[in-house]
Amino acid sequence: MHLALNNRFTEEEDSVEHKLKTISASGIAEALSKAQLYRYLREPEESESICQDILATDPENQAALRLLGLSITDQFTGDVQDRYAEVEAIFRRLTSTYAQHYYLGILSERRGKAQMRAGRPAYVVVALIEEAMRHFAEAEKIRPEANEEAILRWNRCVRLLEKLPRGTWQEPEAAFDNDDTAPIDLIRRPANAPR
Repeated sequence: MHLALNNRFTEEEDSVEHKLKTISASGIAEALSKAQLYRYLREPEESESICQDILATDPENQAALRLLGLSITDQFTGDVQDRYAEVEAIFRRLTSTYAQHYYLGILSERRGKAQMRAGRPAYVVVALIEEAMRHFAEAEKIRPEANEEAILRWNRCVRLLEKLPRGTWQEPEAAFDNDDTAPIDLIRRPANAPR
């Protein structure tokens, strides 16, 4: 009996298709709530998956685009596998110019923080935080009345920069000797040519 039940389970298991299912348009509001909840629970992969399901049904859903981008930035580690370009493309799909600037600022700020946690040089972090500040400044110019979020983010960036030692902000200059040449020139240069 146990063997027959086990064989039946194996046959049923083999017949399961691994195919994504589409949610209904009427379920989007509840799905958005769940995506936000998973972000609060620090489960950004779950939130990201829900946003992808929403966007499969409503490709231009602005709330899902925002949440998707934020869910991906929640996963930033400062590593090369971070999906910066993907998030930028998502935030550029936002229809409001204000929202584009604000969320592109969030992207740069979170990227800078991830780089800082990963131990990258301060000049890398500073460049990203300053890029974020440029976006927040643009968002502030066109913000809706009584919306202070761009100012709040700007101030956070200023405070973050204040924590960095000032002397580490500059990128080290590359020093070359007068006779340094690109490797390709060494190959092409005749052996008896003057230096």
